[in-house]
Amino acid sequence: MDHLHFGEALFLGIQHYLTMFGATVAIPLLLAGAMKMPPAETAQLIATIFLVSGITTWLQSTIGNRLPVIQGGSFSFLPPTFVIIAATVGKGMGYEVAIQQITGAIFLASFFEIILGYTGIMGRIKKYIGPVTIAPTIALIGLALFPVGAPWAGKNWVVSGATLVALILYSQFLGRKVRVFTLFPVLLAILTGWALAWLLTFTGAIGPENPAVIRLDTVINAKWFSPPYPFQWGFWDFKIGFALAMIAAYLASMIESIGDYYACARMAEAPVPTANMISRGLGTEGVGCLIASVFQTCNGSTTYSENIGAIGLTRVASRYVVQIGATVMIILAIFGKFGAFFATIPQPVVGAMYCGLFGMIAAVGISNLQLVDLNSSRNLFIIGFAFFMGLSVPSYFNEAPLTFTIGAFPLGDIITTIGKTGMAVAGIIAVILDNTIPGTDEERGLTAWAQAG
Repeated sequence: MDHLHFGEALFLGIQHYLTMFGATVAIPLLLAGAMKMPPAETAQLIATIFLVSGITTWLQSTIGNRLPVIQGGSFSFLPPTFVIIAATVGKGMGYEVAIQQITGAIFLASFFEIILGYTGIMGRIKKYIGPVTIAPTIALIGLALFPVGAPWAGKNWVVSGATLVALILYSQFLGRKVRVFTLFPVLLAILTGWALAWLLTFTGAIGPENPAVIRLDTVINAKWFSPPYPFQWGFWDFKIGFALAMIAAYLASMIESIGDYYACARMAEAPVPTANMISRGLGTEGVGCLIASVFQTCNGSTTYSENIGAIGLTRVASRYVVQIGATVMIILAIFGKFGAFFATIPQPVVGAMYCGLFGMIAAVGISNLQLVDLNSSRNLFIIGFAFFMGLSVPSYFNEAPLTFTIGAFPLGDIITTIGKTGMAVAGIIAVILDNTIPGTDEERGLTAWAQAG
C-alpha cells in the first residue's frame, strides 16, 4: 500500500507506538527500580527513552537504511547496565552516579558500532550470513520474550484472552474483507483489551490488586510539560572496564538488528538488504546510541522487532508511517500527561500482543528455510544446534554468570552478556558452522538467496 491518506498514516503510526510501548516502558521501569529512583525521576526516564526513540527513528528512516523500522531501547544492554548499577548504587552511591557511569560507558562503546557500521566492515561480511544463519537468529528474536508473553497475559486471562481473540479476528478474518481491519488490527486489538480493562475497573469487577486494573494515579501525578534535556542527571563518568563490558551489548544488538533488517525487508516484500544498507543502518544505530547517552536513557538504540510483526499483520510497509509514529513519540515525551495516560495499558494486554506479534517474527525466521535444502543432514544439524543452544545457553548464564577479569578487562562480563542473548548465541553458532562445515552454495541456500536479492 503505497498511497495512504494522512489520517490512515496517523493511526498506523500510533499503532506502531502502542506496539512497542510495552517493551520501551519495561526497560526504564526495570532500571529505575534497580537504581531506586523516585517516581518523578522514573517518569522522566520513561519520557526520555521515548523522545530518543522518536529522534533515532527519524534518523534511521532518512539517512540510515531507510527501511520502515522503529528504533528504541534494547534488552541486550541490560546485563552490563546492571553490573554498573551493582558497582554504584549497590555500594551506597546515588542513582545519579549510576546514570553518569552507565551513559559514559554507552557513549564510549557507541564508537564501536559507528566504526563497524560506517566503514562497511559489517556490510562486507554479509556474504557469510546466509539463510541457515538468518533463520535461527530471526526466530530467536521472536522467541526470546516467551517468558513474558503468556505469564503477563495470564495475570488476567479475561482481558488478555479478549485481546488475543480480537487480534486474530481483526487480522486474519475481518482483515481480509474490511479495510479498517486490514490497516489497524494491532491498534484495534489493543483498544479492545484496554477498553475491557477500563470497564472491569469502573464496574468494580476487578480490584486494585488485579494486574488488569486501570490506575489513574500515574496520570494525576504526572506533569503536563516536562521535556527531557541533555545531561539531565549530570555529565558522563567514564570507566573503561564498563565500556568494554558494554561492547558485548552492542555486538548482540548488531546481530539482532541485521536479523531485523532481513525480517523487515521480507515482510515488506522488498529485496534482500544490501551490504551498503546494512552498513548505513548499523552506523546510524551507533549514532542513535550516542544520542541516547547524551539524553541519558541508560540504554542504547536498536531496531524493534515488535513493529516488524505489525508490518506483517497490516501489510503496510511505509517510512512515512514510522516517521509519523516517531513524531508521536517525541510529542508524548514532551507532554508527560499523555505518556502517563498510555502507561495505563495493563500488563495482560501487552502480554497478549507479545504472544501474537513475536510469534509472527519467529515464523518469519523459519520461513527463510524454504531457500535451504532441508534434506541435508548438514543443514539440519546446524539449524537444530543453533536453535537449541540459543534457547539453552541463556538459561545457563542466568544461573551461572561469569565474573572473572584479565587485568582490568572484564572478560567474564562480556561472555555472560553475549551468552544471555539467545539470538546472539544462535547467530554466532550458525554463522561459524555454516561457513566451516562443507556444503554447496545450493545446499546452503546461497544460490536462491542471491536470486531473491
